[in-house]
Amino acid sequence: MARDNSVQSVDLLALENQVCFALAVASRRVIALYRPLLEPMGLTHPQYLVMLALWGKEPMTVRELGERLSLEPATLSPLLKRLEAAGYLIRARDPDDERALRVTLTTEGRRLRSQALAIPPAIMDVLGMDLEELTGLRDRLTDVIKRTEAMPPNS
Repeated sequence: MARDNSVQSVDLLALENQVCFALAVASRRVIALYRPLLEPMGLTHPQYLVMLALWGKEPMTVRELGERLSLEPATLSPLLKRLEAAGYLIRARDPDDERALRVTLTTEGRRLRSQALAIPPAIMDVLGMDLEELTGLRDRLTDVIKRTEAMPPNS
């Protein structure tokens, strides 16, 4: 890819020019918008992501779930324990592979999905963005994720 000569006139170390800064601030602020919507459901944002994954496909092994969410087992395990204690899911040994833990939603966990249906429209409303704008943003961020996945470690 050819380098643009205009890069020389930009202060590459200015905070406001950092992609990492914009992503970090946007992430914190958007996640904060979810908090009041998730509290009545008894969920934190990371727990909500687990539930979204399971509403999309269940049962899943802990390993599959970790891969789907890009979470390490040490991060995922406490989330699953809390969701199990809340009565939203069950973790049990996979009968086909005793080494694997299978995660399945309970009836209450499945029922919670109907409450969650109100969250995406509420987020769109608060952000003042329509579905097309958010889809475009998500697609760009997904592209960034894919590009970073393709990078060798320690690059």
